[in-house]
Amino acid sequence: MANQVKTLMLFALLAGAAMALGQLAGGRTGLIIAFAVAAAANAGAYWFSASLVLAQTRARVLGPHEAPELLQLVAHLAQNAGLPMPRVAVVDDPSPNAFATGRNPSHAVVAVTRGLMDAMTREELAGVLSHELAHVKHRDILVCSVAAAMASAVMFLASMARYAALFGRGRGRGGGVGGILPGLLLALLAPLAATLVQAAISRSREYLADEEGANIAQTPYGLADALEKLGRGAGRPVASAGPATASLFIVNPLSASGISGLFATHPPLEERIQRLRGLRI
Repeated sequence: MANQVKTLMLFALLAGAAMALGQLAGGRTGLIIAFAVAAAANAGAYWFSASLVLAQTRARVLGPHEAPELLQLVAHLAQNAGLPMPRVAVVDDPSPNAFATGRNPSHAVVAVTRGLMDAMTREELAGVLSHELAHVKHRDILVCSVAAAMASAVMFLASMARYAALFGRGRGRGGGVGGILPGLLLALLAPLAATLVQAAISRSREYLADEEGANIAQTPYGLADALEKLGRGAGRPVASAGPATASLFIVNPLSASGISGLFATHPPLEERIQRLRGLRI
């Protein structure tokens, strides 16, 4: 419950930043534009996120007779979770990783890399798949897609606000440099704040998915062991992953060197593993 409240508060911060930037860029008209941009971004995230993610990651959806053991395992875990059978996709990449996408359980896709299938035992693979199904059950993919869309909207509106502060509204009010600087500072800091908020939302959902995934698999140890293996392979990025899709993967699919914890889309693996090993199912 605490993570759910935290997520709602973070969304409120994103919405507030968008509205403030719209007001700064164009007053009441700008506020209306900001609302329209945010609404359009959210609608796009709702309807098209799955197809865009599959295209960006080059994930191929399996047919009904391909990889029968993988499909049977997903079907068994989906039944445990009380979910319809999702589509299953494979990314032809040697780095072990996995993700889920789709706007709701009826349109979900669970994807694994070839590297994950090769590296994991059945129990470990079940733990990873259960984690991804937990994301589906909690509609985390939609939450993170909307957060990413809202962050993108804030960045777009920040560009408008910077232009308005430098060339438009700030000078028109006769405020001089003193009138321009506060708005310019807001326009410069808002994208940074949006990125931090988006990363915080993603981290909070990972903890929830770990716990629910352990319930679906009926043991926390498969996922804990899998995360330890994934940690050892974390330096091997997934070639088709990018910043727009990184938060969807079970571990960061990009090179993690130099990334601050504030900007990380995933909690520390050591902390996730410790939490899992402390669970009692």
